[in-house]
Amino acid sequence: MQPAYYEDFNEIKKKIWSMLDDAVTNRSSQFRIPTFICGHNNDIDGRIVVLRKADQQNNLVQFHSDIRSDKIEFLKNNPNAALLFYDKDEKIQVRLKVNCVINHKNDITKISWEKTQHISRKCYLVDNGPGTESDVPTSGLKPELDNFDYTKEQSEEGYKNFTVIQCKIKTIEWLYLAAKGHRRAKFDLESNKDTWLIP
Repeated sequence: MQPAYYEDFNEIKKKIWSMLDDAVTNRSSQFRIPTFICGHNNDIDGRIVVLRKADQQNNLVQFHSDIRSDKIEFLKNNPNAALLFYDKDEKIQVRLKVNCVINHKNDITKISWEKTQHISRKCYLVDNGPGTESDVPTSGLKPELDNFDYTKEQSEEGYKNFTVIQCKIKTIEWLYLAAKGHRRAKFDLESNKDTWLIP
């Protein structure tokens, strides 16, 4: 028996958003760590990010970054990017084409920073930005920070580097791998058009 979303646009959209919503809080969700792909001119790059918010009403997802990361420069030059999700158990792939907004030291980052756990804040306490060359293997943190020997108050120092990338979704592509026959669909959120595609 095929699931409700096998050949029904509305059921597919419900399934996509339920998987995205679940991934925000469920650490074992395979949708929690999508691949984020961005680039400028001939320099294209991809990396894993952690999904921090899914907002169907505003058609956006978001994740956190360090303002010193090289992807920030990419996005300043070209805000168009893509997110790739795959759940091997559900046999569902979702591709989002998005337009990115960099939030730094504003109301959006304040709200997200307050929700960021003490243990997670250490990522933003490195002296030099992610990707900086080093003469030795290192986390980039001072030993006391590496050993979590710091207070929540001390972690506030990291806020200056904390960034929220909001990804406004332009299109969603869905692929469901089924023994009976794969199904693929595209949802254009800008033109509000739903289309079946050959898988």
